Amino acid sequence: MSRQVFAIAVLFCSLLASCSVPAPTWRMRAAQLVDELDRQGAPQMLPHEYQNLLETFEHGEAVHFVQKNDLKADEFYLLSFQKGSILRGDLQRLKESLLAAERKRIAEEAARIEEERLMREAAEAVERQRLLEQRKAAEEALEAKSSTPAREVLPPQPANYTVRRGETLPQIAARSEIYNDSSLWPLIYRSNRDQIRDPKQLWPGQILRIPRHFSRDEALEAKRYSGHK
Repeated sequence: MSRQVFAIAVLFCSLLASCSVPAPTWRMRAAQLVDELDRQGAPQMLPHEYQNLLETFEHGEAVHFVQKNDLKADEFYLLSFQKGSILRGDLQRLKESLLAAERKRIAEEAARIEEERLMREAAEAVERQRLLEQRKAAEEALEAKSSTPAREVLPPQPANYTVRRGETLPQIAARSEIYNDSSLWPLIYRSNRDQIRDPKQLWPGQILRIPRHFSRDEALEAKRYSGHK
């Protein structure tokens, strides 16, 4: 029975009751609970349980208005109220479960987006490195064929770097002649573990090896490591 039909039935029965005997004790409380569950979406979310509750209440209505047995009708009203109370708890737990599932889905989607972002950045870093090496090779080939020195387009890519006072690994990695990306500093750190105990502490004059040939996976791992430090 739909909400509108149920409301009409309750109104009709109430009119009949006003002309006959007073309503049983539990009738009004049970009717209010049935209507509350209807408004909260129980017919859609728990249709079988709600239909069972409705049938119990309608049975009480039949006993009350047709058989005129208030005592027996009140038993059905009380039973429908008890079923409604249980159904209300089940409905609340179901809504909480659905909300938790939605929150989990949103968190997983956010993690997936973050993972894709890191992969894109790592791929871009590898591609930049490849282009730099490609351009450098082209410049060297042109210089070898021509007597005129080739015009430098890109800064040199040193294999080593001497630490200056106050510099950090992210600052070094961010330099244009290094990686032009501060998040790739773990590559330098891992290549110089023999002389760097704490990645946050460098000494002026240290000569660091700058790895130039690394894979996309290594760049991605470096970015992940950098993001957790």
